[in-house]
Amino acid sequence: MTTPAPSPAGGSETASAPVRTGAFAALRQRDYRRFFLGQLVSNTGTWTQLVAQDWLVLRLTGHTLDVGITSALQFLPVLVFSLVGGAAADRWPTRRLLVVSQVLLGLFAAVLAVLTLTGAVRLYLVFALALLTGSVRAFSAPALQGFVSEVTGPELLRNAVSLGALNFQSARLVGPSVAGLVISVVGIGWAFAVNALSYAVVVATLLAVRAGAGQATATRRKPGGVREGLAHVRQRPELLWPITLVACVCTFGYNFPTLLAGFANGPLHADAQHYSFMTASLGAGAVVGALVTARLGDRGKSRLVAYALAFAATEALAGAAPGYTVFLVLLVAMGLVSIIFNTTANATVQLAVEQGMRGRVMGLYSLAFSGGTTVGGPLVGWAVDAWGARAAMGICALVTLVGAAAVSVSRARATAVSGSPEDGGLPS
Repeated sequence: MTTPAPSPAGGSETASAPVRTGAFAALRQRDYRRFFLGQLVSNTGTWTQLVAQDWLVLRLTGHTLDVGITSALQFLPVLVFSLVGGAAADRWPTRRLLVVSQVLLGLFAAVLAVLTLTGAVRLYLVFALALLTGSVRAFSAPALQGFVSEVTGPELLRNAVSLGALNFQSARLVGPSVAGLVISVVGIGWAFAVNALSYAVVVATLLAVRAGAGQATATRRKPGGVREGLAHVRQRPELLWPITLVACVCTFGYNFPTLLAGFANGPLHADAQHYSFMTASLGAGAVVGALVTARLGDRGKSRLVAYALAFAATEALAGAAPGYTVFLVLLVAMGLVSIIFNTTANATVQLAVEQGMRGRVMGLYSLAFSGGTTVGGPLVGWAVDAWGARAAMGICALVTLVGAAAVSVSRARATAVSGSPEDGGLPS
């Protein structure tokens, strides 16, 4: 589909229009509002399914390790396909790639719903569908992030990224509550059906967004496009260091489903409703964090390492929480700091990358963000089963702290060698 490229301000705005400011500036654009609505429905369905899926696996086996394996299988394809998915996002029309991927994801959710409702679900089937879902998302994630820049333009991109985080985390508040209610009233299978239906709304809003065709004639991938993307990041410190820091933090620090399942099944002895409250507490903090980031704008980009260290500290405190109520409060703090870190890193990378390399660079970002969780998930699940949830969360916090400190030291050395603060590339 071919439509005119958007103006620098995005959508139907003219090139001479003043850049709008404020925490919700991007939402003043009609096309971004449509996109935002579709993603809110989609993210709510996704969180509903994630909570239901974790609970289903616990019901099937009773082992936290299996929850970690399920989570890892959803992210494992990122290790294999994210760079290829990024190249595909640079090569093919973004909207077409997104529509196809959303249809497939809806189909997988519907299959899991039918299997669960009919009693035919087995652990290996959950594993297989998690792997298929992750494979599609490895291709859709770089395209989705690139699509945001096409809708808004560079002036509103940082604000749109913050609002996207607000969208996702608001769904984290609603989705687990929906999951807990649906599971309690009609059963786990219907939670998957809710997610399947949400994708119809997503596809409709993607087709309604006109500004997304800003790169309808997508940049054709040159031979060796994946290698070009890696070389581009390696040669640009302002891309290399934030992506490296994201990988360090996410490998162990962001294994929330496995850790929360461990606390629910272990020291807190929580039921499905209380487990959903844990996920919702992370989401509540993340919503506040996204609002803070949207309000900060460019002012927050100079504190990326500090945000990573703050996240490690809050995770360590949560691991030592004496009871359920204190644990929920600390989860709110964890959610707040984690989303400020992630949103700041994402916007920093997107604003530094060239348009023709955006898909490949964001594919690498997805590899760092989700691929790290893939590697860490089974290890964290094993640690929970071996030493308990508290010890496992403490270890995750320690690894995150050491990784962030190591990246900070490496960046400082690079800056000293180059003699230029800009060459260090990573906000401190």
